Amino acid sequence: MATAAVIGCGDISSVHLGALSTMQDVRLAAVCDTDPARLEAAKAARGVPGYADYLAMLEEVRPDVVHICTPHHLHASLAADCLERGVNVIVEKPLAHTLEEGRRLIEAAERSPAKIGVCFQNRYNATSQAMRELLDGGTLGRVLGASATVMWHRTADYYRDRPWRGTWAEGGGGLMMNQAIHTVDLLQWLVGDVAKVEGRVSTRALAGVIEVEDTAEFVAEHVNGARSVFYATLANAVNAPVTLDIVTEKATLSLRGDLTVTHADGRVEVVPERTAETGGRSYWGVSHELLIQDFYATLDGPGPFWINPAEAGKSLGIIKDIYAQSYPEMTDRVG
Repeated sequence: MATAAVIGCGDISSVHLGALSTMQDVRLAAVCDTDPARLEAAKAARGVPGYADYLAMLEEVRPDVVHICTPHHLHASLAADCLERGVNVIVEKPLAHTLEEGRRLIEAAERSPAKIGVCFQNRYNATSQAMRELLDGGTLGRVLGASATVMWHRTADYYRDRPWRGTWAEGGGGLMMNQAIHTVDLLQWLVGDVAKVEGRVSTRALAGVIEVEDTAEFVAEHVNGARSVFYATLANAVNAPVTLDIVTEKATLSLRGDLTVTHADGRVEVVPERTAETGGRSYWGVSHELLIQDFYATLDGPGPFWINPAEAGKSLGIIKDIYAQSYPEMTDRVG
């Protein structure tokens, strides 16, 4: 039986803890947080030891897998410390809050015998898997282009509740790093690696509350010749469903919760999405549990986990490129 520990007992940890509770061959051994109230609540709810010092936890508990659910600026350093000790890691997105930290974690993963997976759980959605299978099958012809939108809503209180979310130093960015990164990841994973991106970010609704962006747009040129367009904002009235449309020579794939595939010959297929199995907000996606189960299932197998730091670094690189274009005078802060 594998043992697990969770570092960071904030919002997203509930999804990881919920997923772990469904796995009969994994035992939660400890939780860790520097906030005393959150730590005590997690200890009481899960009935396991709690630590404020993660290094002490690693030494005393010696978990097989550590789940990192902290603010962004801690992801890379915590993950690297675990890998250096031969401890497997599941880390929440983004890979890191800066490109430099991301590169360091990629190098740490290459040196370590332990595995690391990054939580781009929406790749496990039934709709995402169906899109990838259809595109890889070759029957739809060449991908011509794609478009995606993230039309969500966040309030000032959302940032006041967790001040790190609205800062460059700890969040590494705003909308693009904390919300839209999942859609950026799907876009490049499904359409193909990005060769060039041109875009801008801005703060339209939350100026004076956050120092990072709440709105973004870009056009990406993919290595296969396809072009993607993207728009995202947190100024929408509600959290609307993410949209992702991919146009090929012989069909159009349209994601609106469920996936609709409209073929050139008039045939229409619909692939329904699953509902969330564990607790959490619906906009986190429905597939954390599947990713976590898959990670544990591959621990004894050869090679790295398929959503590893090098793979997760692709979306981070796209976002940081757009930040550099938007804030050329602030490259020391946004990189």
